[in-house]
Amino acid sequence: MNTAEALVKSLENEGVKYIFGIPGEENLAVMQALKKSSIRFITVRHEQGAAFMADMYGRLTGKAGVCLSTLGPGATNLVTGVADANSDGAPLVAITGQVGTERMHLTSHQYLDLVNMFSPITKRSKQIVRPDTVHEIIRIAFKYAENEKPGACHIDLPCNIAKMEVPEGPGIRPLKHHTPNMEMACVENIEEAAGIIFQAKKPLILVGHSAIRNKASQAITQFAEKLKIPVINTMMAKGVIPYDSPYSLWTIGIPQKDYPDLAFEEADLVIAVGYDIVEYAPRKWNAQENHKILHIDTRPCHINKLYQPDLEVIGDISYSLKQIALRCSRESNPEWAMKIRQKMLKEYNEYENDNAFPMKPQKILWDVRKVMGKSDILISDVGAHKMWIAREYNCYEPNTCIISNGFATMGIAVPGALSAKLINPDKKVLAITGDGGFMMNCQEFETALREKTPFVTLIFNDSSYGLIKWKQQEQYGESCFVDYTNPDFVKFAESMHAIGYRITKAEDLLPTLEKAFKQDVPVIIDCPVDYSENMKLSSYLKKMYEENTKGNAQERKE
Repeated sequence: MNTAEALVKSLENEGVKYIFGIPGEENLAVMQALKKSSIRFITVRHEQGAAFMADMYGRLTGKAGVCLSTLGPGATNLVTGVADANSDGAPLVAITGQVGTERMHLTSHQYLDLVNMFSPITKRSKQIVRPDTVHEIIRIAFKYAENEKPGACHIDLPCNIAKMEVPEGPGIRPLKHHTPNMEMACVENIEEAAGIIFQAKKPLILVGHSAIRNKASQAITQFAEKLKIPVINTMMAKGVIPYDSPYSLWTIGIPQKDYPDLAFEEADLVIAVGYDIVEYAPRKWNAQENHKILHIDTRPCHINKLYQPDLEVIGDISYSLKQIALRCSRESNPEWAMKIRQKMLKEYNEYENDNAFPMKPQKILWDVRKVMGKSDILISDVGAHKMWIAREYNCYEPNTCIISNGFATMGIAVPGALSAKLINPDKKVLAITGDGGFMMNCQEFETALREKTPFVTLIFNDSSYGLIKWKQQEQYGESCFVDYTNPDFVKFAESMHAIGYRITKAEDLLPTLEKAFKQDVPVIIDCPVDYSENMKLSSYLKKMYEENTKGNAQERKE
């Protein structure tokens, strides 16, 4: 058995089902070993797509997604997706080919020091330099990638090492692996936390992605409803509590001060559950350092001068919440939060019958929500549409709206949707992307067709980088260098042997979505969007926030 064959055996031992990648000269031995393996290799059209597919696989399953490239330019193409997984807390293992060790001390064709290149964007980056270490290096990579906080790991395999025989003796077989036991918070901290919550006048729960990864959705919902505490989630924690729960104040994270920010203005205690500062910076909700903070997570908090918890409850999140709830009671409903929620619901319901064209983003997402089931999956790309999805697309279950908001990477939606459909063949999977993000990885439509993953892609078409235009208009009152032309997306779909639809009036979107999900091939829907709504929202929210601030000041005087 050579090193490449041992590597594949070790991947099988880790439960790997798919590897996304592109073959190259320096990983030929690995490809030959995969040919005899139970692992399904999915040949993609760009290594960035492979990394995004592995990224999404990791985020949805909790098991490390695996991507593979050759050396040099193949490996550099992986970087964006690997960095995204590492920042967003998605377990991923990237494997790269490399020149033979006999060439590494020379100026050599396509050679880069990949171990050092990947080190800043992974939890661990190692090169296999001896055949008898391959199983240890694989086991360590998966352990680091999957342990909390999950992230990316990198393995570099020189082509001469890949062909060497693994010697008989220790190291000839893959290593055993075990799921670590989750630690439980100490009783003293749980009791102190219960006391802090009991004494608070206006507590507020802020939920982050760690709560999703650690499957704490049910515990959070029960905790909030028992203690009558309103809940706000980050973009990456959408669906952690059903949006129709009376205690749900939906999602925070758009640049403007929105309704959830009003709740932070009122709150005297923020109970941060599974919250990671990379998702939503503390300066955006605690700039005045006027909140008492209770941190509940599996790990201690990050260091930040504006995020200094009064108490940390570290251990299994669900256990901690259940134990705190047993020791605490709150009788009155948070009327201050209920008023905010009523305003949110009133605005949300205004667009159901809006048939203006080009379509308003609110109306597009209203129709999308009607078509998508509670367990179906929406993958958002990054752009102006992401802000509208965060604000307008409400969820009932975790992992049903996936937003990259740690690294916040354009181009993730199409390859991400392919991966989501691959592992959830019975669910509707919808990629929503801007025209800019779509063109960054649109080549993976061929991969989707070949792999028989019939998801739907809805393009918000405005022929510009809409989010940057929005920010330019807010700061300077004008925009520049953000406009471009687009191909005919319907013909593009047809050229890929897929199906394309173009929306020409608002009334057509809902039936077109329904028809698209009945197809057995990937579908593109080209939908013109009216992004004049961006600045209208900015103006509306600025006025709303100012009026609320004045109202609160008047109440304090009285």
